[in-house]
Amino acid sequence: MGEVCVIGVGLTPFAKYRDRSLAEIGWPAVKQAIEDAGVDKRDIEAAYCGTALGGMMAGQRVLKMLGITGLPITNVENACSSSSTAFRQAYIAVAAGAYDMVLVLGVEKLTKFGGGTLPLEREDFEVTHGLVMPALYGMRARRYMHDYGLTEKQLAGVAVKAHRHGSRNPDAQYRNEVTVDEVMSARPIADPFTLLHCCPSGDGAAAAIVCSAKTARKYTAAPIRVACSEVNSGKYMTGFRDMTSPEITVRGARQAYEEAAIGPEDVDVAEVHDAFTIAELLYYEALGFCERGDAAGLLEDGETSLGGRIPVNPSGGLLSKGHPIGATGAAQVVEVVRQLRGDCGDRQVEDARVGLTHCTGGGISGFDHGACSIHMFAT
Repeated sequence: MGEVCVIGVGLTPFAKYRDRSLAEIGWPAVKQAIEDAGVDKRDIEAAYCGTALGGMMAGQRVLKMLGITGLPITNVENACSSSSTAFRQAYIAVAAGAYDMVLVLGVEKLTKFGGGTLPLEREDFEVTHGLVMPALYGMRARRYMHDYGLTEKQLAGVAVKAHRHGSRNPDAQYRNEVTVDEVMSARPIADPFTLLHCCPSGDGAAAAIVCSAKTARKYTAAPIRVACSEVNSGKYMTGFRDMTSPEITVRGARQAYEEAAIGPEDVDVAEVHDAFTIAELLYYEALGFCERGDAAGLLEDGETSLGGRIPVNPSGGLLSKGHPIGATGAAQVVEVVRQLRGDCGDRQVEDARVGLTHCTGGGISGFDHGACSIHMFAT
């Protein structure tokens, strides 16, 4: 397998674009990535588009706006992991030598649903009994609080950090700072969550130009190397599930670190799937940034804040940057690539050399999560 690099990234700021079509949301991110890479669109040999709820032929609908047609376009659906799974397919294609340069796109327009929780499959047993995502993560939070003594104030601190970081990100959906009191007094959603414990619904797109290392050197002296690419599915379990330890992420992280020959202690910056506040704490532990039960201490000590040992979600994460689900995985790649380049201004992680992205996808009974994608990048 050959070495794979990212040489260009682009992002449509996450927001609510009620008057724009999916294609109108998506094409600016692609154009930005192409211009960032300094390549000709005619040099792109294939495209991989991730979207969960964007409908049929999303990639073709977006790319026709830029005259990028006639090439192989693969559309990928894998819940919230859709565009990070698309990135994995692009990585494999380039590493195997099938293509020299490909495009990855993630795009979503959630405002078409008018708000509320994401529409899940009604044929699923747990969904028909009301187990929407806020309820599921609320149960995870309560179990973790019971087992490890996490307090509601500590849990609210995740949202405070997210918004503090997001306030520095011009592409974030919400760029306001919040206090612990504001988080705890916001509108109740699913105990112990209030509105600010939950990621917002919105629209957005992200894109990346992926190519071989040989090709990358024609365009830049400092390409960002893809150190590993992992996508896993969850294990089906009909009995007890430990809600405080996401098995799929633990397993995926172990495989990613082995593939990259990098340990959790080597990661300088991480973008993780904090769809709800408790999720970020669970992923600190699952990704090996601390021991089980120690996540709250890691947060309170400032270790995962900008300036700390392992800044997590300097973009603001899903809680502040937003979560147009099909675009999220690719947007995490955009943030980490920019961090490793040193292009993030007020939210720049100092001396960042190794970055990690982590994105899961759930909503199926019997699974911890249906999908989990982990990528690592290095200068």
